[in-house]
Amino acid sequence: MGHQVGIVASNVPPQFKAVTFAQRLNQQMPLDTMLQDEAGRAVPLGQYFGQKPVVLAFVYYQCPMLCPLTLNGISSALKAIPFTPGKDFEVVVVSFDPRDTPESANAKKQAHLAHWSAQSTANGWHFLTGDQASIERVTSAAGFTYQWDEKTGQFAHVSGVLTLTPEGRLARYFYGVEYSPKELRLALVESSQGRIGSKVEELLLYCFHYDPTVGRYGWAVMALVRAGGALTVAFILGFIVLMRRRERRAYKERRPGVPVDPVERHA
Repeated sequence: MGHQVGIVASNVPPQFKAVTFAQRLNQQMPLDTMLQDEAGRAVPLGQYFGQKPVVLAFVYYQCPMLCPLTLNGISSALKAIPFTPGKDFEVVVVSFDPRDTPESANAKKQAHLAHWSAQSTANGWHFLTGDQASIERVTSAAGFTYQWDEKTGQFAHVSGVLTLTPEGRLARYFYGVEYSPKELRLALVESSQGRIGSKVEELLLYCFHYDPTVGRYGWAVMALVRAGGALTVAFILGFIVLMRRRERRAYKERRPGVPVDPVERHA
């Protein structure tokens, strides 16, 4: 399953046991898989391939947490690169919830583009739905697995996006909900040339459920957030201590006759 930040593998809840996003670089996606676009038209996945690289994301349109963050992460990164969806590459969003409909896909697409004032790139964004067999064929090829939880009525899954070559081969994986514009730009350039990237470390960010009875998200996600916050605080404190030691050393070195602590000299 790769590295699970903030969660000890032996303590992973049952909902996460079958949740992965395994890297299958150079895997050919099943482009003949039939899906539905946001207008309700039956389309093969290959309709969005052939000429340009593709950014691919797996979400479900009723997701209360990571899926919107994943889409926002894509748009945030795209704002900082000189490429345009529909012109230089395609963005393909596939729902892994067979209950999602073209209507819910279209509503999600319009809301997302309006939020980012990106309606002019609508022809480069494709929000797809499908039946269970079609969904599993596409997600399995990409190494994306998820788990339905009957108790909460939500999916346990991880977040991330992929870039693919124009021929439909998996070229690069990005994990989390924030993506480096520089790396995404490079991935699109390499993907357009048919080049396959190397494996990256799997830092999986889990999404389980939002508990309306207590008004907070599931413990696994919160554990990740707290772990990230603790690391940030530790880094800041360490930086402050290092700067103060360097300031003291510099002050003593400027005063003749004042010995400098040998430990501080080599700090």
